[in-house]
Amino acid sequence: MSEIYLIMPGKVSRRLMSMAEAATSCAAARIIETPSNLPDLKGKKILFAVELDDLGNSIPMLEAVACIARRGNTSLYGSTGAVLVHSSSELYTKSAAQNLIFLANTLGCRFPGNPLVEATASLSNLKTWQKKTSMSLEEICLELCVSLGSRLLDDNPITVKNPKILALHSSSHETSNTLMLWNMVKKHLCEHEIVELHVENGTVLDCKGCSYRTCKHYSLQSSCFYGGVMVEEILPAIENSDAVVWICPNYNDSISANLMAVINRLTALYRKTKFFDKSVFGIIVSGNSGSDSVAKQLIGSLNINKSFRLPPYFALMATANDPGSIKRVPGIEERARIFAENLAGEIKS
Repeated sequence: MSEIYLIMPGKVSRRLMSMAEAATSCAAARIIETPSNLPDLKGKKILFAVELDDLGNSIPMLEAVACIARRGNTSLYGSTGAVLVHSSSELYTKSAAQNLIFLANTLGCRFPGNPLVEATASLSNLKTWQKKTSMSLEEICLELCVSLGSRLLDDNPITVKNPKILALHSSSHETSNTLMLWNMVKKHLCEHEIVELHVENGTVLDCKGCSYRTCKHYSLQSSCFYGGVMVEEILPAIENSDAVVWICPNYNDSISANLMAVINRLTALYRKTKFFDKSVFGIIVSGNSGSDSVAKQLIGSLNINKSFRLPPYFALMATANDPGSIKRVPGIEERARIFAENLAGEIKS
């Protein structure tokens, strides 16, 4: 029988215990409750079950991850992860999941699309699902956990041969350190099919927030309310790709407005087709600090919400302020080469 390694440290609520039992109902569960008995987790199916305290923290889980990290940055390589989070309030579930996924990913763990089931205190975060069923919120929560556990077990992707790679950016070729870093990566991908799209200022309006019915109507026509370059170029390019590289300079610790508008407008295509077989990568440069903040935004918006697959070591992050200073970052060319090799080898479906 298949086995799931259930990392569930500390004292947990009855609800989280029920969620974990549902998620592991189709597998043998090896429960890990304390960092002291952590086995070798490379190449394993891992379910992180997180009980948040009143401030949105899980000290036992952080201690467990710290213990794993002390084994080195390949301590989770080849593993596949999923996450359950329960909060005693209406807050913190998403940010806690983003942080945990980011940390595990830097240790080599990959995550399938939609790798999270979150339960706030009232379960009101699940009311959208209730519109389509007569089940109670509690029943919906457990059903989602069962589905997540099954997807975790079944996630055995194979490498895509001759992958189609789309790179999206909204930066200046003359001054952008982030584009310069992408160019360092790209020169090691010369045998791959790469399409680059520049999202220029004013060409992609942000999401209008159409009703579900209206959005679905446009999506079935492979369109969107606004139309324009988003419908004519960007959505078809994403639909045709096996991997999307988001080239993201850090703007006030967030993704640039142009690229965020693209992410928001992806809903039209997402209504038509999910992105489980597409991988997401990020190239992030900060002038001072905060690259991890941008990486977590990509995880939240694209992996958790929009179902893109998150390969291990999905983000290449660096700090460079003055134009061109990325070229003087120690070891950056070698890091770019290693990232390119990982990108090419981890585009899976």
